[in-house]
Amino acid sequence: MMGSMSETVDTSVVDFHFDVLCPWAYQTSKWIRDVRAQNGLEINWRFFSLEEINRFEGKKHPWERPWSYGWSLMRIGAVLRRESMDHLDAWYERSGRALHEEGLRVHDPDVARALLDEMGLDPGTVDTALEDSSTHDEVKDEHDRVVAAGGFGVPTLFFGDQALFGPVLIDPPTGVEGMRLWDSLTAWLEFPHLYEIQRPKSRRDEQAIADTFRPYIEARDWLSINRGEVITFDRS
Repeated sequence: MMGSMSETVDTSVVDFHFDVLCPWAYQTSKWIRDVRAQNGLEINWRFFSLEEINRFEGKKHPWERPWSYGWSLMRIGAVLRRESMDHLDAWYERSGRALHEEGLRVHDPDVARALLDEMGLDPGTVDTALEDSSTHDEVKDEHDRVVAAGGFGVPTLFFGDQALFGPVLIDPPTGVEGMRLWDSLTAWLEFPHLYEIQRPKSRRDEQAIADTFRPYIEARDWLSINRGEVITFDRS
């Protein structure tokens, strides 16, 4: 008989692994912030690199490049988190909104500096992060944590040692509906051998995803890779 884990898993604290450049993680982050506003959830923001997990054999690792899109952004986040988790929280919200809603190229160092300045944070944090090699280690350690748990993307949520991938959505619910989703998600923790439920995507779903992700699609300078498949959308 499958044992319940409801008495051993603390759902008042969650580690939320993200990549600033991931449109799916951004949508989920909007939802979980609304959950936090309602139930006082403590969110620890953690890192994961889509560049590294989807790296083609023979290509450089992101930490081997002077500037590497999402990886370098997360190095900025690492410096901010050393000051305050609240700083990382606010920076991820603003950078995510800039890319995924406003279509700004947040992976451009000058844009990253401008956003920090807009927030009242030090634009020099960009240069501090790039000069501090320990920020590589910080991002990699958290990336490796997800991989070691069997993870392959974000959003990945950890409740203690228990990891869940998702929820994956494009229209994050709020209020009562947001809490219903939260209750559904945390109920999974009672079933340690429940691995996957998935809704197949119709052509209408694919179009809705493309419409939601349009700012991101138009701002990016790379192809999105998903478990070995190149993901492209019609830009017309």
